[in-house]
Amino acid sequence: MGVAQQKVAVHDLEVGMFVSTLDRPWHQTPFPIQGFHIRSESDIRDLVRHCKWVIVDVEEKRESAAVRGSSGSALRHRRGQQDVDVVQLPPLRVREPVTYHVTATLRKEARSSGRLLKDAEAAITKTCEAIREGHQPDLRPVAEVVRKMVGSVARNPDALLWLSRIRQHDDYTYQHGLNSAVWALVCGRELGLNEGLLNHLGFGVLMSQVGKTLLPASLLRNEYCLSSDELEQFRGYVEESVRILEQCNASRAVIGVARYHRERHNGSGFPRGVKGDKIPLLAKVAGLAEYYESLIAPRESGLPMPPADAVRQLFKLRNIEFQEDLVEIFIQAIGIYPTGSLVELSDGQRGVVLSHVAERRLWPRVMVMTDRNQQPLKSARVIDLARYNENRAASETLTIAGCLPHGTEGLNPAHFDVTGTESRWQLKRLIGG
Repeated sequence: MGVAQQKVAVHDLEVGMFVSTLDRPWHQTPFPIQGFHIRSESDIRDLVRHCKWVIVDVEEKRESAAVRGSSGSALRHRRGQQDVDVVQLPPLRVREPVTYHVTATLRKEARSSGRLLKDAEAAITKTCEAIREGHQPDLRPVAEVVRKMVGSVARNPDALLWLSRIRQHDDYTYQHGLNSAVWALVCGRELGLNEGLLNHLGFGVLMSQVGKTLLPASLLRNEYCLSSDELEQFRGYVEESVRILEQCNASRAVIGVARYHRERHNGSGFPRGVKGDKIPLLAKVAGLAEYYESLIAPRESGLPMPPADAVRQLFKLRNIEFQEDLVEIFIQAIGIYPTGSLVELSDGQRGVVLSHVAERRLWPRVMVMTDRNQQPLKSARVIDLARYNENRAASETLTIAGCLPHGTEGLNPAHFDVTGTESRWQLKRLIGG
């Protein structure tokens, strides 16, 4: 028997209800996923601003476990058997935000930045080797490569995302730090941070991991299966990173990213357990980016989460582990299906997401690599779902049926040329250096 559904006017909604359908397309609202539990009165106010009615799944309704604090700003929700704090802050404000425009095509920017991640890896490797040997590292090469990364993201946020998603590296820590930095820069661009702040952000994310070079490899491999003593030792990497940066006379902003990137919005993070506006903005972005990367690309022992599911996870953690409007900005920046995501279309074709636009989060540009029977194509082709579906009836639209795990057999973008409205270009040349 299926879940019973009921049409409800938005003014009659209650905390705890599960909203499964809106009276308008999801991509025309700020809600990044199709289906979510109402956790607070703030969710209801958002729905009132955008909808007149919604469909709720009656069997999905759960008892509200929200208890208003005396100030009205702190709530408490039950997640599983554990109570978690919900912290609500005023909307984020960026002083003199910058509006960035795409000034380079994906093809052009990916070509010009093809070696950038290799250069970043080389700079970080040299830095970590110096730390292991007890020397004070020269951070100038890292700062220079971050400056180039910022320039690339400013020109086109999809290019570095594309390169980072399809590039493989044997060392998880290096790959994790680089990918986290790219996510953070793309989010910072969406926030309107100026290039100086983006440089601090990218540099801070890359250097926030250097303290791990002093930890035993066994701790790094089993981060989520540690004893209490091992966990305390592992968490010490944050202070080690801070110590190294202070010795190298890094800026306060960069040190702040390293010091606070594992703190969480409701105070559940480490090492200091600070929360809310006590966490610097750049560190909030860094923490969110690193957490997202850990979901979609965990260590070898973990199962990667499809990007759409990772987005749902972030959405559930709004005002719990991450500030609500920052989560929404992050999702707006990367899309429901970020660049580099492997997807299956509603007609069975499979491919990889090339780019997306905010107004059509569910309809990105996809490089199709297999036919409807999942047989490899000799030459990949690009489908712009937003353009393809324009003026088509709902029954005729081509949509993304779901995400596929990274590394799905037969879906290696590096094996294909792209033929589309742009000239033909070879992906191997972009990532081979």
